[in-house]
Amino acid sequence: MHVTRFAPSPTGLLHLGHAHSALFARARGARCLLRIEDIDATRCRPDFTQALIEDLAWLGLRFEGEVRVQSAHMAQYRAALDALAARGLLYPCFCTRADIAAAASAAHEAPGVYPGTCRGLPSGERARRLAEGLPHALRLDAARALAETGPLHATDVARGRIACDAAALARAGGDVVLARKDTPASYHLCVSHDDALQGVTLVTRGEDLLDATPVHRLLQALMGWPEPLYHHHGLIRGADGKRLAKRDRAPTLRALRAAGHTPEAVRAMAGFPA
Repeated sequence: MHVTRFAPSPTGLLHLGHAHSALFARARGARCLLRIEDIDATRCRPDFTQALIEDLAWLGLRFEGEVRVQSAHMAQYRAALDALAARGLLYPCFCTRADIAAAASAAHEAPGVYPGTCRGLPSGERARRLAEGLPHALRLDAARALAETGPLHATDVARGRIACDAAALARAGGDVVLARKDTPASYHLCVSHDDALQGVTLVTRGEDLLDATPVHRLLQALMGWPEPLYHHHGLIRGADGKRLAKRDRAPTLRALRAAGHTPEAVRAMAGFPA
């Protein structure tokens, strides 16, 4: 049996989609871990962390081991970033979101795909901007990284082998951001680091994160981290067909409990009847 994990971000209260993901992970792991992915200090709040722990307990979910809280381990992520930088695999990007959107449009790239504007900055210009303290992010040079690793694949329980090539990385945004001023380490880096550190052998998560998998496999190969198996599950959707999301004010577990629903009833709503 596998080691799995449920890894919510405390940016709001848990809803049925979270319940489905948690129950899905719990059902597939002999050991299921709880990890709090709270690296985004601008959106994550301690009261949401406490609320999600209470809601999961009310739902009847139990997790093994100590809860890992990512914000307490930033030095570990910094060390991983430094290791990549020392190999010339990172570069500073000074583009704003508006710059990226305009450049992508001009290059006829899909929205959200970084066109590599700062990748080829002359070293003198790059040094000047850094010396001036201009805001910047650190991006992974995907082409250089793939040249180091060679061809990569991921294995998904439901989909089989997934190519992790340049085209797949482009769908994930191209040269992805691994750090920025307001978030010193990105989701991609932290989740890949922690899955390796915690011995996760089966990564279960929603199919909306499928495009992130090639990025994670690339980081695993670069850092010598073990390759897990993946299982991207379907999403719980509302009556309008849209996936449940915090920003759309999906019914929360707390609201369902207040309305008189039992844990058993909520588990059934989340797709896991007794």
